[in-house]
Amino acid sequence: LCVSGTAIACENALVVAIICYSPALRTPMFVLVGSLATADLLAGLGLILNFVFQYVIRSETVSLLTVGFLVASFAASVSSLLAITVDRYLSLYNALTYYSERTVLCIHTMLAGAWGVSLCLGLLPVLGWNCLHDRAACSVVRPLTKSNVTLLSASFFLIFLIMLHLYIEICKIVCRHAHQIALQQHFLTASHYVATKKGVSTLAIILGTFGASWLPFAIYCVVGDPDYPSVYTYATLLPATYNSMINPIIYAYRNQEIQRSMWVLFCGCFQAKVSFRSRSPSDV
Repeated sequence: LCVSGTAIACENALVVAIICYSPALRTPMFVLVGSLATADLLAGLGLILNFVFQYVIRSETVSLLTVGFLVASFAASVSSLLAITVDRYLSLYNALTYYSERTVLCIHTMLAGAWGVSLCLGLLPVLGWNCLHDRAACSVVRPLTKSNVTLLSASFFLIFLIMLHLYIEICKIVCRHAHQIALQQHFLTASHYVATKKGVSTLAIILGTFGASWLPFAIYCVVGDPDYPSVYTYATLLPATYNSMINPIIYAYRNQEIQRSMWVLFCGCFQAKVSFRSRSPSDV
């Protein structure tokens, strides 16, 4: 987990640096990507700190703080993924009015709500919802209580179902657009078929990666017993951390504008006047 945290922190620190460095990356889409990268960066740092205070400098109080920090960071990461999904859906459903002040306000409101809720979830164990003084109430994730991890797992299942529903709706819109193009051109060209198939496949990969990463840990938090060996908890938590490692690849490094900014940041290979096709949130 410590090694994973280091890799996560380095990957996402680069994304945050690129977005902060490039004034052109100030659109709502990149604000959401920056929020996701920031949350994953904090999660990576939290994993490192948790390792230090669990196995190097033992302190129950500080360990409680790091657990709360991890809960808030991962909750912000999952919430940012939901916000990105909503943004992609809105960019297709309300394509004509997407680039408006109302959309910017909506996205900022979503992010404020996501980070506010995540902060509250992280503060709950710090403010007393823990099992430091009642070992019988402990969950598989000490020092979180059983009711605490049940709340977190239920929140994850709800977010997963919302994302699943939104991605199904996105697939329907994409297929409907392809059908409309086919009617206008009297047939569906090979390029449109390939683009549609690629878009749907990418959506399946995004949702599949998210589910495969977090579902084992969320399910184990509900059905696991605190008397089970802690290695079971680590074995299910480790894939969850991989989601924060994969997020920059899916949502940032594949984007041409971020690739261009990365080259400019490191070696200035491109001049500022070089143009790249601007990509909307619906470009998946």
